[in-house]
Amino acid sequence: MTLNLCVLTPNRIVWDSEVKEIILSTNSGQIGILPNHAPIATAVDIGILRICLNDQWITMALMGGFARIGNNEITILVNDAEKGSDIDPQEAQQTLEIAEANLSKAEGKRQTIEANLALRRARTRVEAITMI
Repeated sequence: MTLNLCVLTPNRIVWDSEVKEIILSTNSGQIGILPNHAPIATAVDIGILRICLNDQWITMALMGGFARIGNNEITILVNDAEKGSDIDPQEAQQTLEIAEANLSKAEGKRQTIEANLALRRARTRVEAITMI
């Protein structure tokens, strides 16, 4: 038995196919979803989506959103998403270094919050690559 997974951003469909299992980063921690999972709706955190497809694990960097699970269908609506295999390692590492520098230079509450979010996004992209 499989799950139908659909990952959507405002601009495109990132993933739309059947999978065996997923591990999703939510605001309250990671959850594993197998076929016949109880129906839920949850907030999706900035983090890694792990997808089991043909006994291989694929990673995807998700940038926050919402997920709905029910009737072996998973719909994930996120601000942005990238497959780990599509991320350029050098560019991701450079972005991480810039985000770390921006956080150390941040002045005031707003700049600090924005720099922390940028750092979380950059770390997630690097993590998606290193888990492949």
